[in-house]
Amino acid sequence: MVDATKIERRKAGPRWFPPIQWLTDYRVAWLRGDVIAGVTLAAYAIPVSLAYAGLAGLPPQVGIYGYLLGGLGYAVLGSSRQLAIGPTSAISLMIAGTVGAMAEGNAEHYAQIASLAAFTVAALCLFAWLLRLSALVKLISDSILVGFKAGAGLTIAMTQLPSLFGVAGGGHNFFERTFLFVGQLGQMQSLILLVGVVALALLIVGERLLPGRPVALGVVVLAVAAATLLGLPALGVPVTGKIPAGLPSLAGPALRLQDVEGIVPLAGGCLLLAYIEGISAARAFAAKHGYALDTRQELLGIGAANLAAALGQGFPVAGGLSQSAVNDKAGARTPLALVFTSATLALCLLFLTGLLENLPKAVLAAVVLTAIYGLLDFPSLLRMWRVSRIDFLAATIALVAVLLLGILHGILLAALASILLLLARVSQPHVAFLGQIPGTDQYSDLRRHPENLQLSGAIAFRPEASIIYVNADAVLEAVQARVRAAAPGAIHLAVCDLSAAPYLDLAGSRMLRELSAELASRGIVLRIVGAHGAARDLLRADGVEVMVGGVNRSATLGQVLRAAAATPAPAER
Repeated sequence: MVDATKIERRKAGPRWFPPIQWLTDYRVAWLRGDVIAGVTLAAYAIPVSLAYAGLAGLPPQVGIYGYLLGGLGYAVLGSSRQLAIGPTSAISLMIAGTVGAMAEGNAEHYAQIASLAAFTVAALCLFAWLLRLSALVKLISDSILVGFKAGAGLTIAMTQLPSLFGVAGGGHNFFERTFLFVGQLGQMQSLILLVGVVALALLIVGERLLPGRPVALGVVVLAVAAATLLGLPALGVPVTGKIPAGLPSLAGPALRLQDVEGIVPLAGGCLLLAYIEGISAARAFAAKHGYALDTRQELLGIGAANLAAALGQGFPVAGGLSQSAVNDKAGARTPLALVFTSATLALCLLFLTGLLENLPKAVLAAVVLTAIYGLLDFPSLLRMWRVSRIDFLAATIALVAVLLLGILHGILLAALASILLLLARVSQPHVAFLGQIPGTDQYSDLRRHPENLQLSGAIAFRPEASIIYVNADAVLEAVQARVRAAAPGAIHLAVCDLSAAPYLDLAGSRMLRELSAELASRGIVLRIVGAHGAARDLLRADGVEVMVGGVNRSATLGQVLRAAAATPAPAER
């Protein structure tokens, strides 16, 4: 008889190939939802991808290639069943702000570098998957992300306002762009502004009245019809122009990594953005629909999406919350919806590109401006100011970094700031000096509860963090300062409560050894209570247990203090 567990394993298939898992459980009733979601997502993707391709400084059809091929790649190796993959505003702006200097004005070289960036993202995804680096994204705090997204939203908005007003724009960062834009307002073209404002109003009203519907596509259709009937191109309104019909041709990278200086940092920034944004959206939909999301597998999914996009001469793609929400609301049950999206986009590329030639660029700017609205989460910034100033500081650093340095250097600096703030928090743990809660055998922080009873002839301290190499000296200095502040001979016992320190490394053990020796020179005995199992093992192996009279797991602070009170002080013996 065949083992049922083995049958189940065969059914599940390898973890790195999710389609075997969701196709095995696929129901015919889901097909209708996946088809409708695929067509709806394609309708959403067309105007957005055209706008983001323009934001990235690439031909408009390249944005559609990203949705068409990126979705197919993710459907093969991604673990989310609702995540939609395509160009995003932040990555598009990162490409525009970085690749231009690399290409030195050569449009063909520009497109090749953007495609190489997608290839490099795919390679970095595989590298990160092999080394199990998915946990590193947790080093970037939510506070940092709020600031980064706000900075990215403001920067993107300032790149689109010139197209909305019909002026030249320019500049290298938010403040320079703002200065130039304000100076050019006297040159704005009223007709272009009218087209953009009408499109913006229709998008805002339409999304409120028809949530989850492809409002942007409807606005694009109206704009094309109006531009054609009224002859807007002849009146000086910039339009997208001819979009080549046909499917993308598949080819490998035209450049090598060593041919382009700075391609790895660019790809690293794109991967960081893609993974953070994709995981955030994918987790939300996995929780909503009750299935497990494999965060490590997502590296392969994002890598496959970028590899597919790169093979079609596209630029880096990612999963986004807005397009995924469209996919989910339209009824997507599995990644098969992305396959139907790609099929719909392929038909559009083959037969409908001619209809988009008269699409005003001001309308695409309006599409981008409405798409980035969700990035500007100023209520969260205000809440941080009220609740946690250090989190507000982290968000502000990220926001200012993006505004001053651009998307790429901004996200890298934000990641560095997140790590440094984490180290700063860990390196200065709170050391609570304990007092007895009146009428009980319990002890708590005297600073927070000054009504607690002071200990007689003893101090008890509780480091409220793991004691490791970055903070061991800070704990030692806090205890030393407390001992030195006491009158000579007033303290005979010091008790270290490790119940709030889940981990201890050799530096922590060394600190306790030094503390024990220094206290002993002052006639003070050090005792340890509340140590966790791994900490007890380390203290025993390092010989600290002998110095502190044992690290019994059952000993409590109250027991140690009562035992010391029953034993005469050294001077009284």
